[in-house]
Amino acid sequence: MKQNICLGVTALLLVGGLLLPPRTEAATISNETLTNAIEKVLQERPDLILDILRKNSEAVLDIAQQGSNLRRKHNLEAQWKEDMKKPRQVRLDGRPVLGPKDAKIKMVAFSDFTCHFCEQASKTVDKLLNEFPNEINLTFKHMPLDEKGPGGIASAYFIAIAQQDENKAWEFYKKMFAHRENLLADGEPFIKKTAKELDLDMKKLEKDVKGKKVKEIMTEDQEDAQKLGVEGTPYFLVNNLVVRGALPPELFRNAIEMAKNNPVQH
Repeated sequence: MKQNICLGVTALLLVGGLLLPPRTEAATISNETLTNAIEKVLQERPDLILDILRKNSEAVLDIAQQGSNLRRKHNLEAQWKEDMKKPRQVRLDGRPVLGPKDAKIKMVAFSDFTCHFCEQASKTVDKLLNEFPNEINLTFKHMPLDEKGPGGIASAYFIAIAQQDENKAWEFYKKMFAHRENLLADGEPFIKKTAKELDLDMKKLEKDVKGKKVKEIMTEDQEDAQKLGVEGTPYFLVNNLVVRGALPPELFRNAIEMAKNNPVQH
């Protein structure tokens, strides 16, 4: 960005005859002379650079975003290289898996159905599952902010539904995120309504929601989150690589490519 701004400033100054005496050829200007001239003029006329930035605000923002993303990518890659040295153990038995069970890349999400960023991340994960249909699977681990609130109730229903039909559990998962505002506004009535639409055995479901299996899995997920030091949702393991937050798809892809050389240790 700095280079582009300097070029723009240089062009303005050259056109305005502000850089050097008229007889000096632009081609013979040394880097030092040019730098000193630009600094002098910017000190005297800071409005010039502000004018350039205003006229090219979208381009400047794009460049800044690209730089931020590149820096973030480099930081994450450094972190992931360290992650490869530290196998992470989490309990996945008894949990539904979305995607091929023998997939090389195993994604584990610690998430909350009521979390805005978890909703965003779920859309990214859906894209990746479609993009890599034979290479990735997903396991959902529950970390609701409030176990007795809509997020905790939805998690209990997801686990209970999976005891009847794993595919329907994933349908329920998608509906919870797709209608997160309804979940937050209406709570359990919306959850029950969604479950009924999946043509489930509602008597069995209502019993299972309060059963031992649901409590065990919820407790295990909370314990695993504490063991990993999960401080917020969403939090992902891509094999052993840690992905925090709702990262852009390209950064998730970077993690997937690195994870291909890092067999899962769960």
